[in-house]
Amino acid sequence: MSRLLSSVAALTALLGASACAPKTETPDEPEGPRTLRIIQNGNEDVGYVRASEDGDTVTIEYWVNSNGRGPKHTEVVELGEDGVPVSWTVSGTSLMGAEVSEEFSLGDGVAHWVSQADFGDIAVDEPTLYAVNDGSPWGSYLYTKALLADDDQSLPVLPAGEMTLETVGEYDLGGGEQSVTVYRLGGLDMSPTLLALDEKGEFFAQFSAGSATILEGSEHLSGELQALAEEMSVERTSELAATLTHEYENGFAVSNVRVFDPVTATLSDPVVVTVSDNQIASVTAYMPGETPDGDLTIFDGDGGTLMAGLWDMHSHASAGRGLYYLAAGVTSTRDMGNNNEMLAGLLEDMEAGKVLGPRITPAGFIEGRSLYSSRNGIIVENEEEALAAVDWYAEREFPFIKIYNSMTPAWVPAMVERANEHGMRTIGHVPAFTNADAMIEAGYSEITHINQLMLGWMLAPDEDTRTPLRLTGMARGARLDLSGDKVQHTVRLMQENNVGIDPTAVILERLMLSRAGQTPPGAVDYLDHMPIGYQRYRKRTFVTLADEQADLEYQEGFQRVLDTIAMLYEAGLTILPGTDDGTGFTVHRELELYERAGIPKVDVLRIATWGPVEHLGYEAELGSIEPGKLADFILLPGNPLEDLRVIKRSRMVVRDGEVFFPAEIYAAMNIEPFSTAPEIVAGQE
Repeated sequence: MSRLLSSVAALTALLGASACAPKTETPDEPEGPRTLRIIQNGNEDVGYVRASEDGDTVTIEYWVNSNGRGPKHTEVVELGEDGVPVSWTVSGTSLMGAEVSEEFSLGDGVAHWVSQADFGDIAVDEPTLYAVNDGSPWGSYLYTKALLADDDQSLPVLPAGEMTLETVGEYDLGGGEQSVTVYRLGGLDMSPTLLALDEKGEFFAQFSAGSATILEGSEHLSGELQALAEEMSVERTSELAATLTHEYENGFAVSNVRVFDPVTATLSDPVVVTVSDNQIASVTAYMPGETPDGDLTIFDGDGGTLMAGLWDMHSHASAGRGLYYLAAGVTSTRDMGNNNEMLAGLLEDMEAGKVLGPRITPAGFIEGRSLYSSRNGIIVENEEEALAAVDWYAEREFPFIKIYNSMTPAWVPAMVERANEHGMRTIGHVPAFTNADAMIEAGYSEITHINQLMLGWMLAPDEDTRTPLRLTGMARGARLDLSGDKVQHTVRLMQENNVGIDPTAVILERLMLSRAGQTPPGAVDYLDHMPIGYQRYRKRTFVTLADEQADLEYQEGFQRVLDTIAMLYEAGLTILPGTDDGTGFTVHRELELYERAGIPKVDVLRIATWGPVEHLGYEAELGSIEPGKLADFILLPGNPLEDLRVIKRSRMVVRDGEVFFPAEIYAAMNIEPFSTAPEIVAGQE
């Protein structure tokens, strides 16, 4: 009982803890028996993992500085005879600088733990792994070693679930320079983790398509591993494509549905929508008992709503994210920054049908070189390189360039002029040490993230938004007067220059309102359907909370975000639905937040479907359900004009005439489905 009480006390401390830790400076280059470097965007070194072993005790230092943020903490792990951790502590700071103090112990058949997400005391009578909530890549290696020692390579997990290990194969890297065995660690999150062990069975790398944590001295092999991860992801999605994509040779129809028209903002009487090849063939009145002519497969829409597919105008695409988007009814996205080589390969694979996902409109990411640079796209060191980057994207027919935080503001006018010469639009963050007004006057057509717009109203000119201040500074919104001259001047500039806003309010909500031990407000409708590792990671405080007043300021600051969205809507400005995420769940929440801000449901739906299409010039093919347009729509189980939440339960998703059933996709992705597929009442199953 005393341990349980101490766990409660520790969690309480986490919930309201002061995180007034001093800023972490870049330490000296680490030295130790096993050091791995963290490589992103091909060759950008952003941190390290260092492990020192003393008998059965491992001390791990984890330090990341990517895009001005990253975890910085120390873990101490004690291993039992079977390699299963029996003690695990984590102390330091997490992604955004919030304090981390996590503890786990296993002894005398009882496990105790306390983390940001939860706490518990439970009897354990078999080898069991603890799913650390704030761990480092070294934790994945410890899990792998423990699972390799188990005959079934499968062990139960605390607080729930099961962890599994699959041997992928043996690989020679660098033309035989390094031999590794690759494993796939699954069960904790929405995607498995890939690890490579060397010939001695020691940790060589943890890797994905976008990054690699790799043994120091072998950084030059990270690109090879990232390419391997991308290849594996494509292979996996290709396998899923064969079972999750449904095509109907003679066409198909969805009967007894009401169609939402985003142009007239109306819902039709019951109709039958027929599809031939990849186009909508007809929309005709529904007559009970009658079926369309021809040998069509007919789905019973059961009185639901058919509407155009949703958009995410701020995504970062990968092979693994496409299925999550489709399951959520998102059929189109705009990629807002990526590893350019990876994105090019992904677009080719999608065109070839190897990878499933929404269509992608790319924006060319350009960042300035600094200690805080984001490791995406092209990083430039002078104006000449910046202009060359614009040309590079123009040659590849990118319709946008996106400017980021570390760009030198003085270079922006020339970049905009060069982009305009190519027929491209300029969008992006507001670089550090300037404001949105200056970027609008320089020629931006959109401001990316509503905080980037609002910071110019709240920060001093010398405050550095390359750091997490661009997010944590939003607490100052609690004292922001939206009727003030500074705010209204920006709004007038946006109106005069037809500047849009991609708010990504959902990410700010997650940052500002998530609290340890609680389901975040934006995740209440889906979190308990997710794998246990994902659930626990979301139940955390991302920001530092010195006291109750700081908590209240974040809450009031986020309300000011919603108030600003309402103000921009009333001003007639273009609002584009983006998330800066990759699952589709946050698309639903972004739209909910617009409704919470006061935008009528009908206009929220127009923003979700028609607004991006009109903004991008795709009206002839997308955005509404009309004969001759692409078959690109979702079937909802109710009326979103009455309850917007029905967009979270798509029963059927059609993209370019291909049919997907979200229930099937979620089941294949280790997620409990939210709906059932419509019944086929005639034709091909």
